[in-house]
Amino acid sequence: MDPRNSAQDVVRCTLCQDSAAPMYCEVCHIHLCKDCVETHLSDSSKVHKVVSLKQYLTTLNYPKCIKHHEKQCELHCKQCDIPICAKCISSGKHSGHKKIDIFQSFEIKTEILEKDLQELEKFIYPKYKEIASNISVQKADLSKNSRKLTTVIDKQGEVWHREIDTIITNLKSNVEEMESKHLPILNKQENEITHTISEITQTIAELKKLLNSKDASLVSEYKSRNAEFRRLPPKLKVSLPNFRPQEIHTDQLIKQFGSLSALSFTTEEQDYSMPPQGAKSSPPDRSLMDVPRVITAIDTGYIHLFGVTCLNDTEVWTRGDSDNMMKLFNLQGELVKSIQPKSGNGPEDIAVTRSGDLVYTDGKDRTVNIMKNRQIQTVIRLQGWIPGGVCSTSSGDLLVVMNT
Repeated sequence: MDPRNSAQDVVRCTLCQDSAAPMYCEVCHIHLCKDCVETHLSDSSKVHKVVSLKQYLTTLNYPKCIKHHEKQCELHCKQCDIPICAKCISSGKHSGHKKIDIFQSFEIKTEILEKDLQELEKFIYPKYKEIASNISVQKADLSKNSRKLTTVIDKQGEVWHREIDTIITNLKSNVEEMESKHLPILNKQENEITHTISEITQTIAELKKLLNSKDASLVSEYKSRNAEFRRLPPKLKVSLPNFRPQEIHTDQLIKQFGSLSALSFTTEEQDYSMPPQGAKSSPPDRSLMDVPRVITAIDTGYIHLFGVTCLNDTEVWTRGDSDNMMKLFNLQGELVKSIQPKSGNGPEDIAVTRSGDLVYTDGKDRTVNIMKNRQIQTVIRLQGWIPGGVCSTSSGDLLVVMNT
């Protein structure tokens, strides 16, 4: 009988699919036979908790029936997708419906929960983090562009101020030049007229004196100058300059000064496709920035910093030359932990695997090492070669640079 669809069949081992499974892993939610327990526990990627199936079932909280509150549900109706009790079955409402054991339903739902959790943690959450990171970059670019535009506008304003100051200076200079040309002419005519007025005044006084003297000799010697004085000096007509300010057309000034292009926002739909079965998350495809951006400054204590590798978004592993320690810092510059290579030598290079384990190469010891569960394990020991650089590939393998 099919163990997935029959309540009468014994529970089979998830790994070998053959033997009866008296054991259950509460972490991985799988059934295990006694022979497969050791194999399952050898997987060090998780801390497993294997208990007897009987013990696990006694801790399972059976749901209360939504129709008959005093009853516990031991079956699940697949058509109605609800837990049902014995009274529900006897009522005939679920007659002809396919029913499965509540524990089997629990396992199916648990598997769905695990898949949802895995998808959220490995695919959806990183995608949202990537989108949020892009927004931060866009905000920084917007601020940078605003400062750039402000600088350009200020420079254009300085050019216009210089041009306007030059125009004003030239106009003032022209006014002074016109005044310096016309003023001497007016001064000359003024002096000539003043001299003539003085002569006329003197002639008037002499004529009055002659009339009162009754001296025939002086009167007979008188020579009239009226004909000379009748020739009036030419009248200067000066057309004084004036300034005709032009009406300021702001729209034309804006066109000449320069204008800003409009700020536009467009939205682009982002498609999310379900990852294929067994697919692993891959690092998001991020375009490189033109200019590096300083995220934080950390005092590592090294004289020279030789290597940095990210553990996650908030922590980085470092190596340097002042001691042989590999140090883990958070972005606040706080030392989280420090590790010394097993041989006591300084590491040639460091890297972090996809599962978050620290990998380092030891050139003097000719080894490649990994730290799992706080213990350093040697994974490669070379003969005749010296390991140098190391990185973790997208498939989980290690790429090691070696020399002789």
